[in-house]
Amino acid sequence: MSERKIKSRILYSYLHDPSAIIGSIILVVFIFAAVFAPWIAPQDPYDLEQLTLDHFLTPPIWMEGGTWPFLLGTDDQGRGILSTILYGCRTSLIVGFSVVAIAGTFGVIIGLLAGFYGGWLDIVTMRLADTFFSFSTTFMAFLFLGIFGGASILVVIFAICMADWVRYARTMRGSVLEVREASYIVAARATGARDFRILLRHLMPNAIPPVFVVLAVDLAVVIMLEATLSFLGVGVPLTEPSLGMMISIGKNYIYAGMWWMIVFPGATLILLVVGINLFADWLREELNPKIERA
Repeated sequence: MSERKIKSRILYSYLHDPSAIIGSIILVVFIFAAVFAPWIAPQDPYDLEQLTLDHFLTPPIWMEGGTWPFLLGTDDQGRGILSTILYGCRTSLIVGFSVVAIAGTFGVIIGLLAGFYGGWLDIVTMRLADTFFSFSTTFMAFLFLGIFGGASILVVIFAICMADWVRYARTMRGSVLEVREASYIVAARATGARDFRILLRHLMPNAIPPVFVVLAVDLAVVIMLEATLSFLGVGVPLTEPSLGMMISIGKNYIYAGMWWMIVFPGATLILLVVGINLFADWLREELNPKIERA
């Protein structure tokens, strides 16, 4: 099947899969909102000059006591919930995309080399991966945050990457083992092609599709993990917006009737993860022909 036919088939499948389209739209909307948050948000929730306790726990605009521009109400610091959500989405997506890019790149390289060369390199890297994999990603992130001190987005990204590269390495290695003895690989070796050329030109393009599925699914997992760490108080610092931190603060007021402090950020986080998962499900079915569509 030619490359053009493959692209046409994938595009046709995408356009005829409502869940993939809906998931893509949700993700694009969140990315747009996060990128342009400084221009969309009614206020900068972390600019002290714009905050005042006069707006302490203001309800949403459609409730009694609600006021413009706080459409979704305010928190206990007078920060608009809508504005904080928009800035919090930036943090979630920055951490999410940074982790899948860094951990994915490192994991793919490790898996590619381990699967291709085998021997002691494969044994050492896979035993190391098994060791990391025996612990939960959350626990490993906690451990590295404790070692490196936390209180920084960069540290959070690094800590999650240290625990997250394993799934990419194992997936890539398994895929390489399936294709490394294919006829085109054997032919490339017979013509005297160097390992570097075989790895990049022949092996990697044919072995990497399953990694894209892992990447799509992992993006949602990382976003939830960042929110979990921030909820528990070991994630991003207090000076940075975070959906998890908003939920953590809101839980203290839920029984006092200030439901908007936890409902709106919680719903935002759920919607973002659902959107990513809808697209990831389509991608998984499209790149894995063994899966039967419902």
